[in-house]
Amino acid sequence: MGIFLLVGLGNPGDAYRNTRHNIGFDVVDAIATKLNLEWKTDRFGLLARGKYKSRSLLLLKPNTYMNKSGDAVRHWVNAEHIDPEDLLVVTDDLALPLGQLRLRPKGGAGGHNGLSDIERALGHQQYARMRFGIDRKFKSGQQSDYVLGAWEAEDLSTVAFSKERAAEGALLWVFQGLSRAMNTVNVNPPNPEI
Repeated sequence: MGIFLLVGLGNPGDAYRNTRHNIGFDVVDAIATKLNLEWKTDRFGLLARGKYKSRSLLLLKPNTYMNKSGDAVRHWVNAEHIDPEDLLVVTDDLALPLGQLRLRPKGGAGGHNGLSDIERALGHQQYARMRFGIDRKFKSGQQSDYVLGAWEAEDLSTVAFSKERAAEGALLWVFQGLSRAMNTVNVNPPNPEI
């Protein structure tokens, strides 16, 4: 069994911290916290290495900006000899309601620039992706401002709850496989904080 690569998509820098588009970074941060892993700067981003129930895993937050995420993913897939079925990408999704999660074994980019660039760099779509719903509460022409904007105060409890579910779902994928993780992640329990 090889190494599992879990990639959170986002943009580097303080200006993008706690924005909707950076929820992928936030989910892998939550995984690193759960496993007491330390982030270190390396090629194309921040890396955290560790074990989860005897499985080796590598967390990646690319520093290439969202639209060039593929360069970072391709580098680490090649450097660590990652099999396509051992790659999971976590990203935001405008098409899903706030906090709703969708784990899939493969698929298209759905208009997401980060996923499009990963597909370009890898030459295929055969990797798992977990989409985190950020809703689409914006007027025409305001999509960029919305995704790069900070969470509204009333959304924070839902985001925190779903971020923990996403981190747990990713670890379930590592240890028990995609089907089991999908059966858990793709069911949306009510947020107990609401």
